[in-house]
Amino acid sequence: MSPWARARRVAARHPAGAAGAVLLAAIALACLAGPALWPPGAREVDPAARDRGPSAAHPFGTAELGEDVLARVLEGGRASLAIGLGTALLATLAGAALGLLAGWRGGRVDALLSRLTELVLIVPAFVVLIVVSLAVGRMGVWQAILALALLSWPPLFRLARASALRTRELPYVEAARAAGAGGGRIVARHLLPAAAPEVASFAAIAVAVAILAESALSFLGLGIDPERTLTWGNLMTDAQDTIDRPWMTLFPGAFVVATALGASLVADAVRAALAPDAPARRRPSRRWAP
Repeated sequence: MSPWARARRVAARHPAGAAGAVLLAAIALACLAGPALWPPGAREVDPAARDRGPSAAHPFGTAELGEDVLARVLEGGRASLAIGLGTALLATLAGAALGLLAGWRGGRVDALLSRLTELVLIVPAFVVLIVVSLAVGRMGVWQAILALALLSWPPLFRLARASALRTRELPYVEAARAAGAGGGRIVARHLLPAAAPEVASFAAIAVAVAILAESALSFLGLGIDPERTLTWGNLMTDAQDTIDRPWMTLFPGAFVVATALGASLVADAVRAALAPDAPARRRPSRRWAP
């Protein structure tokens, strides 16, 4: 079966996940193609259009100095999505690799990595991010990705480790070991596929969690500096004192919620599609009834 046919089959079985994937793709394409789709620059000032609500000329309204809010939301989305995807990639690689290593090797390696994970989990991640932001000042995009990834991998470590501990005792893994297969081959061919539902689901939901975390930090004035890089979070920060201009908070917040919703739907669908006990659709028998 071709990849496209397999994707259509999964989409047919999990329409909510397909809807989430379409939503995420639409948001990503809109943000990436923002300058072509909507020519006004995000920092272009128009004094004659200050503080105006949504209109045909400015569908999302304008900001205090006349900046187009739609252009600012699309530009901020590029940084927010980069933070979400970058954090998810690094956290997934670290959590899956360390978890599978701990579950496969066991012994001192497992004990050491488990204690490290518990140490990271002891302190609330958001408190750590606030302390780091207060200590080093406003972060850049790459600094935010690294900080969020370093605090996001422990949940996947536990899931991957538990999966590896279960899988390594199964008969086919024992047979592969008896046949002389190396540890790397067994991990790649048997342990990683068994943990695929947890890994893929974590990667999808980590995108949403990272974007929400950055938005919360920026809303508190501790995230990315809006003078250097616009994000959905610091766009909402700029609108804290604009009760009479609700569109400045509404539209960036709507993009954050839509992205989180899409990622959550995709995560649920991926988990269901890759689960080993997922119900398979039976093919009708081609034999004639007697």
